[in-house]
Amino acid sequence: MAVDRSVMFTGIRFPNPFLLSSAPPTESESNILRAFDAGWGGVVTKTIGLHPVVNVVGAKAKFFRTGVDDALISMKKRPGAALHSSWNWELISDKPLDWWEPRLRRIKSAYPDRVLIASIMAGSGSDKELKNWQTLARSCQANGADGLELNFSCPHMDRKDMGSNIGKDEELCSVVTESVKEAVTIPVWTKLTPATQDMVVEAGACFRGGADAVVSSNTFPSLPIIDPDTLEFEIHVDGFVSTGGLGGPAILPISLANMARMCHAFPDKAFSGIGGISTFAQALSYFLLGCGTVQVCTAAMLDQAVGPNLIKRLLHDFDAFLEQHQSDGWKSLESFRGIRRNRVVAQSEIRRPDSSEYQGGYEPVEGYAPPDDVEVTS
Repeated sequence: MAVDRSVMFTGIRFPNPFLLSSAPPTESESNILRAFDAGWGGVVTKTIGLHPVVNVVGAKAKFFRTGVDDALISMKKRPGAALHSSWNWELISDKPLDWWEPRLRRIKSAYPDRVLIASIMAGSGSDKELKNWQTLARSCQANGADGLELNFSCPHMDRKDMGSNIGKDEELCSVVTESVKEAVTIPVWTKLTPATQDMVVEAGACFRGGADAVVSSNTFPSLPIIDPDTLEFEIHVDGFVSTGGLGGPAILPISLANMARMCHAFPDKAFSGIGGISTFAQALSYFLLGCGTVQVCTAAMLDQAVGPNLIKRLLHDFDAFLEQHQSDGWKSLESFRGIRRNRVVAQSEIRRPDSSEYQGGYEPVEGYAPPDDVEVTS
């Protein structure tokens, strides 16, 4: 039985469900072309904006590692240490829109069968900023982008009306999404921040605004470790640091929990999963919860910047998984997508010990009557 790697997601046919996420691996035309040449089904460009950004001096991204025999987490490279996470305080693309326009055209011309998603960002709180979102959206569509990803999630923008500050505001999520949808005909995805009280609320707002999919999630706000020998942060400029974004393996379980809640709340909506994916087994967790595509960053950065070996392993293991389940009649991702979504339930729905002495988590309190449903014996 032949397996089918392709997926239909938000009306776009992807040759496979594995994408490079909007990040350093997708910051240039050459990187994106290399990614498509390696086999990635889609690429989300590094976020394009109208306002110029200037990154900090020195390193913008580094990697935490931890030892097998100790609990030390450090950016220092040590023999035998395993990857724990990535950390960055990099801003959106420092290249202007007119730099990206011809490059989008050339990329799409070179790989018409691959999916090019343009990540965009503008501000909020005024008609002028809504028009900026529309300007970016129309330009990317006109220059070949198959879809748009609205960046409501960058955790460390200089401006307070951008990035995750939009993603934390239910009303802004809806208004900005609706404004972009009015300007274009291609699918619009919204990328949310995990740094909010309840991502289900913001996801719902995006869908009310017309979003075709929700992408979850961006990195988690965090600080680098302080070196106990120097008493300096392991990454800093002139001794100072601000919060950056934590990604990679460390965020996988938290990202899955957020995704599970959103997929359960909106079972008929489209989701693209991000967070800690470096193997097919990890991508599979997102698929089983209901995601139609997944996006990768940290693992690709550590594999020649765009993950040529990584995507080969993902595709190989995807094929092997489908072949393993031929007897189940599984021919494609759609055969098993979401089949474990309903296994995630409220804590109160998990079976408790069958014991008359179990008090539902409460200890009897002296001087108070027992609960009505507890049998009292003399």
